[in-house]
Amino acid sequence: MNEFNCLDTTDLLSMEAGEAGEVHGSGGGPEVEAKLNAMGIAPGLRVSKISARTASGPVRVSAAGAELAIGRSLAKAIQVKVRSSVLLLAGNPNVGKSVVFSRLTGLDVVSANYPGTTVEFMSAGARLSGERYMVIDVPGTYSLKPANKAEEVAASLLAEHPSSLIINVVDATNLERNLFFTTELMAAGREFIILLNKSDIARRSGIDIDHAALGKALGVKVIPFVATTGEGAKELERAMTSCFMSGLPPKTQVPSDPGERWKFIGLLAQSVQKISHRHPGFLEKLAELTANPSTGIPFAAVALSAAFWLVRTAGEGMINLILDPLFNNYYLPVAVKAAHALTVSPFALHVLLGSTPEPMSSFGLLTTGPYIPVVVVMPYIIAFYLVLGLLEDIGYLPRLAVLMDGLMHRLGLHGYGVIPLMLGLGCKVPAVLAARVLENRRERVIATALTLSIAPCMPQTAMIFSILARFPIGYTLAAFGTIAVSGIAGGLILAKLMKGEAPELFLEIPPYQLPAPRMVFMKLWLRLREFLYEAVPMIFLGVLVVGLADAAGLLNLLSRLAAPVMETVFGLPGSTAPVITLGFLRKDISITLLAPLGLGPAQLAVASVFLALYLPCLAACLVTLRELGTIDSLKVIAVNFVLASIAAATLNLLLTII
Repeated sequence: MNEFNCLDTTDLLSMEAGEAGEVHGSGGGPEVEAKLNAMGIAPGLRVSKISARTASGPVRVSAAGAELAIGRSLAKAIQVKVRSSVLLLAGNPNVGKSVVFSRLTGLDVVSANYPGTTVEFMSAGARLSGERYMVIDVPGTYSLKPANKAEEVAASLLAEHPSSLIINVVDATNLERNLFFTTELMAAGREFIILLNKSDIARRSGIDIDHAALGKALGVKVIPFVATTGEGAKELERAMTSCFMSGLPPKTQVPSDPGERWKFIGLLAQSVQKISHRHPGFLEKLAELTANPSTGIPFAAVALSAAFWLVRTAGEGMINLILDPLFNNYYLPVAVKAAHALTVSPFALHVLLGSTPEPMSSFGLLTTGPYIPVVVVMPYIIAFYLVLGLLEDIGYLPRLAVLMDGLMHRLGLHGYGVIPLMLGLGCKVPAVLAARVLENRRERVIATALTLSIAPCMPQTAMIFSILARFPIGYTLAAFGTIAVSGIAGGLILAKLMKGEAPELFLEIPPYQLPAPRMVFMKLWLRLREFLYEAVPMIFLGVLVVGLADAAGLLNLLSRLAAPVMETVFGLPGSTAPVITLGFLRKDISITLLAPLGLGPAQLAVASVFLALYLPCLAACLVTLRELGTIDSLKVIAVNFVLASIAAATLNLLLTII
């Protein structure tokens, strides 16, 4: 019944007895490769495992008509491609599919965009009931008739695997709502097993579901399941074994008319579940408090402030106590010695180490190159995504989106647009990446523009406060007020220039639940791995390009050309031009470098505004380029640059008059 149309890579040691596949290569280096080739074990060779996976001693295999015994360490190095079945996890949004996915597969997952879209889905290999599976976490959908991009991807993935077994994950706390998608699978003739996930929460809420009666009524195997603890996992494996041995029972015919189908679902839900009255618990009371605007908005202010403080404290702690000392005390001396050992060319040394080896003071590929992603950005990435994962899994983000929807619509977004803006208060890189939660390109462009301009990141904020703290508070308020007004204006301009309307918010608000630590850390690792694999190489490339320009003298030339404009338009001395040019690399450092220049409070405020707005920092710029593409990135950067110039010039004029 199930398709065997996927190839999974494993090692010879991990294969089960009787399992066969083709040698793909080895991970043991040239010597091991040569030894295997001499034995005839080359890529493309068909091998069949004889000994059990748990057996001790050498691994016995059959290959090319001969039986071979291979040492365990050598067998571990031999990579084999084996065929695996496709298993689809499908269901409504917020039913806990991702936690089920984590429970079945572990952490070795692949996250990918569906071709032609920005919608992500996850897939990973798993061994269930002694068989290999490629498990695909299908994006949440309410129907096989798609109404948005995520549902289009879900429908396409299901259509691409018409014979694969589906695990229909159903939220036991919301049975009636979830069963509509189940009946669509039945009407489509698909083979599936129902997992009644969150059965523990349902029991605590006074919901008792007779899963046997439900399965009999639908003609489908129904298994109570708790993804966070693994309750029901053995029953699932037994059901899958039974499915492949004897097939699934015939399913009940369901009405084709939607109205009649809902009536069928309602009667079915009444017959198989009993709901006992329970007094609201703490989570239920908290859910009501955070959904009501009169209490939800103050709660959101407190919760986001606490989250922001936590991210800032954790990020700065990792930088100051761990990463910066490790970088400067251990990595940097080795890098400097290695650079001098590799070359004596002044130009090459300038590219590798910059004009000075001190990180963030110049554009050295071996100094500033790794310092930006590893020391400056990664701590905030870790802290932000850990907090974001907790808020996601607790169920708070949908409520925050509802509370902020009215305000965000005025900026051309819906409520979920508040997420990247919130992240941007700490670090712009994870904030730009977080704009993926929005449904269409127009929203992502507007959200990215707002994120980059509506407020400085946390390090910039701290530095602006520090250099203006000794002057009257009006200068500080003028600087931050100008930045906020400029950012909002940029968002409004892009909302007018980019045709279209913000889609209406339509989402299911799940009940609060305790997060599963395994799932929180899995999502943190996925997001961190994506940053390391995709953003870090772009940052290194950017540092290399700017470093080459610096070594060639182009940056000094640019500074000299910009000096007259700085003096005429912004009222700043020419000495600020090199500092502002450096801001492309690290804005908070550039803001700090304004202090020794002897500027007055008005000049410091104007320079801070221009530095905060005129361009994204190098890391944010490169991530924006990757996320939005060249054309849309240039639109965002151009709008921000023009508004930065207007804002700084206007502030200079106003402060001069006052």
